[in-house]
Amino acid sequence: MYIQRTIEKLLPGILATFPCLAVTGPRQSGKSTLLRHALPEYRYVTLDDPAVLEQAHSDPIYFLDSLGERCIIDEIQLAPGILSYVKMRVDEDRSRNGRYVFTGSQQFGMIRNLGDSLAGRIALLDLLPFAAGEMQQAVVVTGGLELFASACLTGAYPQLATTPEIDRRLWYSSYIQTYLERDIRSLYDIGSLREFHRFMQLLAIRCSQMLNMSSFATDLGVSVTTIKRWLSVLEAGRIIYILPPHFNILGKRITKMPKVYFLDTGLACHLAGVRDREQLLEGPMAGALFENYCLQETVKIYANRGEQPRLSYLRTNNGLEVDLIIEGNNMRVLPVEIKLSRTPTASLASGLTRYASLFSESKPEDGLLLCLADGERPVSRGVTAFGVEEYLRMLQQRFAG
Repeated sequence: MYIQRTIEKLLPGILATFPCLAVTGPRQSGKSTLLRHALPEYRYVTLDDPAVLEQAHSDPIYFLDSLGERCIIDEIQLAPGILSYVKMRVDEDRSRNGRYVFTGSQQFGMIRNLGDSLAGRIALLDLLPFAAGEMQQAVVVTGGLELFASACLTGAYPQLATTPEIDRRLWYSSYIQTYLERDIRSLYDIGSLREFHRFMQLLAIRCSQMLNMSSFATDLGVSVTTIKRWLSVLEAGRIIYILPPHFNILGKRITKMPKVYFLDTGLACHLAGVRDREQLLEGPMAGALFENYCLQETVKIYANRGEQPRLSYLRTNNGLEVDLIIEGNNMRVLPVEIKLSRTPTASLASGLTRYASLFSESKPEDGLLLCLADGERPVSRGVTAFGVEEYLRMLQQRFAG
């Protein structure tokens, strides 16, 4: 069962204007499936095949010759040396676009190599697990509550969403062991895998919270330097998203710690031990997981447009907090408060009201209360409540277009 990916519509325009394209993202996000479906006329090879990898290493010129005029090379990070040969071929005829398409999962090293070798010659796209609209093609769900529950308890990775009979606990356990730990250990010196796995569990339990690296280091008995290295690995692999504090505040004292989120709430729930609907909606992590879900869907909207989001959050020393601040293309900001509630009220929007009063000089957009109510409705002066589906639709129109 193939689910149409939102990002697919960007491919024709990119391939018409760039010689090369790289689609990155976490393991199992559907990169190969997307490209083989969208570009059937391209020759496809994967460097996961030992024979193909050996040829790419031993005779890169012949390897590229054998692929023809247009090709997809999967898992390019396994043979970064061929990129210099790709560059020479591209430079021989800069008028030919759409020649080489790459995929890779180890984003940090791969992007560094691509930037060095193919600067100005390559476009980059980031394919994340299914966004809400893609999930709705795979699982019949409507309404914010069901979208949230499905993302958490089913998971948004394509294989999970399209295979109802799959054992999700076993799949996520295998994913962590086979993909994250194997790949990470092969490329990075992360120390103890046991402690690294425990770190991931603690991150999941503390998702949507401020990222106190000293606290993590104390709890795990490792150095702050190790925590920073582990975070950079997970962030580069598109497993987590680090939300920075909002610094564009005129003379106001603010918290400078970032916050941490997972880019798949299903993985966060697996790591945190949230197994069923009751735990999800009534357990101690309910609000944090809903906030995580809203943040991940916001990031996915931008990724599916090929854009980098300008997102932050605000917490001041006098207790004012705004969960999410989105900077739009018009340079104005949209403050968003996220509440796990089906009954939006003025009291839930009090932080947005305070924000509008304290930071009126920056001329923010009217505040948005993101909750589980259906539709949209005003809840106080300058604040409108949005359901999840309405919020995502609005964001696509206003900030990612």
